[in-house]
Amino acid sequence: MNTRKITVEGFTMPASPTVLTSSGSKLTGSARVYHTLRDEILRVQVAPGMPLDELGLSERFGMSRSPIREALVRLSGEGLVVILPNRSTMVAPMEFDKMPEFLDALDLLQRVVTRLAAMNRSPAELKKIVIAQKAYEAEAANTLVSGDSIPMIEKNFEFHMAIASACGNAYFSDSYRRILQEGRRLLFFHFKYQSLDPSLSVAEIAADHTIMVDAITNRDIDAAEHAAHQHAAQFRGRFMDFLNRNLSAALSVHYKSQD
Repeated sequence: MNTRKITVEGFTMPASPTVLTSSGSKLTGSARVYHTLRDEILRVQVAPGMPLDELGLSERFGMSRSPIREALVRLSGEGLVVILPNRSTMVAPMEFDKMPEFLDALDLLQRVVTRLAAMNRSPAELKKIVIAQKAYEAEAANTLVSGDSIPMIEKNFEFHMAIASACGNAYFSDSYRRILQEGRRLLFFHFKYQSLDPSLSVAEIAADHTIMVDAITNRDIDAAEHAAHQHAAQFRGRFMDFLNRNLSAALSVHYKSQD
């Protein structure tokens, strides 16, 4: 497995916030472990491919191994950790050599579910898509102020899954969910790269989503598919630029003097 590490000069990884419930109280037990580890993995504060020792986590969180194991299983279901045959666990690796395959799959599935959503969506499903888009825009505005992209990434996931739910095909929807889950950490890097632009605005961040919503609203299936493809292509271009920039920066060239 290729777990090549990449870093971004000048970027500060924000500390994980205290995890609270919707009522404002602190989470406890397995839920606290799940949310804390999930946040750290998404922020790449825990390196891809890093082993997760149940005993060490038990000591860290001050609880038995049973809720630790429960949290790890939950994270495994989201593709963020891998439970190996010997029952050991590690953070899911980021295999950059397979990135073109991932981006091809994202493009295809995004086009399919968005096209079908434009064809099959009900008024209630359209309303959910619109609400999800407005929530995404609100978090994008917060992100531009705070620099913390994780809440925006979560709303991005909810927006695309609202579209997938409206497509009317559970097989496509489930496959798309898996792709989006695997891509959450990529979106973290993607926004860090995108945010280098000092003129970045909410309208620019949300532009592709807006076009997709308009096409789905108008039941324009060709426009919906095209918008979904353009959205995936834009992500591909920016992420590959980011990857190439950072891999190039990591190279060192040594010249041998000729006497």
